[in-house]
Amino acid sequence: MSASPTWLFVYGTLRKGGGAPLAMRLEQEARWIGQAEARGFLYLIDGYPGFVSDAAGERVLGDLFDIGQNVQLLAALDDYEQCGGAWPDPQEYRREVIPVLSERGAGQAWTYVYAWPIDQTSLIAGGDFLA
Repeated sequence: MSASPTWLFVYGTLRKGGGAPLAMRLEQEARWIGQAEARGFLYLIDGYPGFVSDAAGERVLGDLFDIGQNVQLLAALDDYEQCGGAWPDPQEYRREVIPVLSERGAGQAWTYVYAWPIDQTSLIAGGDFLA
């Protein structure tokens, strides 16, 4: 598996079975690569998760998609996560590229990283929001 800016790692409501309407659109418009993991910490924010990337962190489970060059889908995902130029600062999430690992090997993928303080949140043990 090689690095690609077209990959997206999702760890919460956008996962297969995550329940969000945009998760269904993601499944329809992107190619599911498989389950994957990233290093960091997963926190329960307010019924949804926030991922904090940390190479020394624990295993966070999610799904890996190839969104190709679908800029409309990426814009919809940014809007769902309320990040990007249309949203006022400080934004709760930011989209960034992180290292991921799947059964196909290691690579790089976009994900949405939680950007607000975590002191009023609780850690999701095991790093799996859907468990």
